[in-house]
Amino acid sequence: MSTPRLRQLLHRVGGEFWLPLPLIATLVWFTGNYMAARVLNRAYDSVNKLQAGTQLTTQRSVTILTMNAEIDRRSGLTKLVIKTTAPTLKRLEYEFPFTQASQIEAAIAKELAMPVADVRKSIAYRIKD
Repeated sequence: MSTPRLRQLLHRVGGEFWLPLPLIATLVWFTGNYMAARVLNRAYDSVNKLQAGTQLTTQRSVTILTMNAEIDRRSGLTKLVIKTTAPTLKRLEYEFPFTQASQIEAAIAKELAMPVADVRKSIAYRIKD
């Protein structure tokens, strides 16, 4: 086959496009791998480091509408439902592993960071036997 016939055949099947395509793809692949290896092996020193093992304390500044505690003496659990005025936090639910009112009030006061006297004023109990 002579050179002009070969060029004519390559032109007919789109050889000008298909022959260099694997070469370009291989070049892009090697370049991408090289760049990824360089970026991933680079040392990263951050001023703000992640601290594990510390708990974030949040302050909830919402007005409590109702606190309803349902004491289930058979299971030994107390379920507490708190309704608030906050648009994003309308309802809070807690479950405590005890049934005595003083323990429940102390746990709620600790959880909500409020005085026990305020909890006593706003809580309503329902006992389920």
